Order: sequence, then structure tokens, then C-alpha cells
Amino acid sequence: MSASEARQRKLAERIQHIVAEMLESRVKDPRMGFITVTDVRVTPDLREASIFYTVLGSAEDQENTRVALDSATGLLRSEVGRQTGIKFTPTLTFIADAVPENARHVEDLLAQAAAADAEVHQQASNARYAGDADPYRHPVE
Repeated sequence: MSASEARQRKLAERIQHIVAEMLESRVKDPRMGFITVTDVRVTPDLREASIFYTVLGSAEDQENTRVALDSATGLLRSEVGRQTGIKFTPTLTFIADAVPENARHVEDLLAQAAAADAEVHQQASNARYAGDADPYRHPVE
């Protein structure tokens, strides 16, 4: 890992910490749902930060939280600039993380596979051999 990649990673971790702390303590928007900042990615030039988040709740809760985040972006960006002390404060872009939906889809696929396995097991338990139970030749005594 090069020095610039290490700086990029360190800044991303710092931004994640600052934004999560701000959302918990200082952003008091009633539209804000139960939000978790899952990841932050910073471009190599440190000019843009993509903040990935998840919201616990319905689609309406997720939409209300997105609107609340859009309105709080300026406050969050100024606080990131103040606490990091870097020359250029990166622009913040909030992106809803698709991890919960992907996990739900994988769980559905695993449940389908388990049901198919159970069906095959049920069919195998009632099955009989097509020929003899012991298909090998034995010496005649």
C-alpha cells in the first residue's frame, strides 16, 4: 500500500467516524431514520467522498432519511473540514447501501436450495435400486 492509498484510507475512516458521530448527536432532523454509516470511499485526489449508509425501516423511512441527509450535507461537510483540517474539504455524496437487499436475496436463494435439497432427500428415501442391491459379481461357491 502506497502512502497516498494509506492517506486515502485514513481520511475515509476519519470521515466515517465524524459523519456517524454527527448524525447521532448533532443532526436533529425528525425525518432521519435509524441510520448506519457502513462505508466511506474517498477518491485518490481526496476531493470526493462517497458515504454508504443503510436505514432500518420501510421504504418511506429510507426516502425520508435520504431527504434529511441531503439537507444536512452542508453541515456535515463543514464539520468534516473543521475536524480533519485538510486544505480542501471533500464533497460528500450519500449513497444508500444495497447490502441488506443483497443479503435478503442470498437468504432467499439459500432457502430455495435447502427446499430443493429436502425434496431430493425425500425422493431418495423412498427410492429403490433399479437393478440388484449389490451390482457386483461374486464368485460362485
